[in-house]
Amino acid sequence: MPELPEVETIANGVHARVQGQRIASVWTSGKPQTFKSPEAEISDALTGAMIESVRRVGKTIVMTLTRAGSKTDRSRIEFLIHLGMTGRLLVSSPDVPQPPHTHAILTLADHREIRFVDPRRFGRLSIHHSAAPQRTTENVERSTPHYTGPGREPLTISLGDFVALFRGRKTPIKAALLNQSLLHGVGNIYADEALFRAGIRPRRQAGRTTRAELARLRTALQTVLKRAIKLGGSSVSDYVDADGMRGYFQIEHKVYGRGREPCTNCGTPIRKIVVGGRGTHFCPTCQK
Repeated sequence: MPELPEVETIANGVHARVQGQRIASVWTSGKPQTFKSPEAEISDALTGAMIESVRRVGKTIVMTLTRAGSKTDRSRIEFLIHLGMTGRLLVSSPDVPQPPHTHAILTLADHREIRFVDPRRFGRLSIHHSAAPQRTTENVERSTPHYTGPGREPLTISLGDFVALFRGRKTPIKAALLNQSLLHGVGNIYADEALFRAGIRPRRQAGRTTRAELARLRTALQTVLKRAIKLGGSSVSDYVDADGMRGYFQIEHKVYGRGREPCTNCGTPIRKIVVGGRGTHFCPTCQK
């Protein structure tokens, strides 16, 4: 499943290519499971709307759109795209053959297409409504509700708030990192990589992890995520960016996917275990 760096890479790539474009038409496949909002609602909301921005929230791509109207009655809509296990969001010329398992096509005014492709259909498309900013009688712009996701943002969370997330929790630290209601966007790859760099074993009880260890973990997690974004994410399965290109961070993995291979720090074979139902890689020497 694409994790934070992969979703960030896709969102940034789509934003750079389609910001300011108007959606001329919408096609959906009618396949079950893909659509969290009714297809007719998606089509009605998106058709004719202008793409204001595309960003990442957790593991969700959020496309913010505005509809035509006066400055005081513009409505803002957020189109939520969750890629699931195998989803792709591609910006393509109309003459590029349509990939199999394409479930939505947003045709832009310049005739390019935003295509949502998902072979396993675990992805979800939905509409989130939020009012556009309005100015008060004092001419002050009110903040307006927007999609914020289920948990805290790992790239910007403060140390104090990060430590508080794990206080008193009896679950393993690896399972807590994957809990999207705590930190959204962190998945299996980057939890393993961050725990290795912080020197913490994945089965350590979260509530017994010291503040100093959690400080190391927060730093390691943010460093790994930022490096992975810079390298376009990790292509270990179906992941590609908005242009269909693979990422490169997998070549820097220290533990993930390296079971029985020697640790790059100490030479001890990397172990693979199961934590919270997820395959988990760690070094028994470097992680305590």
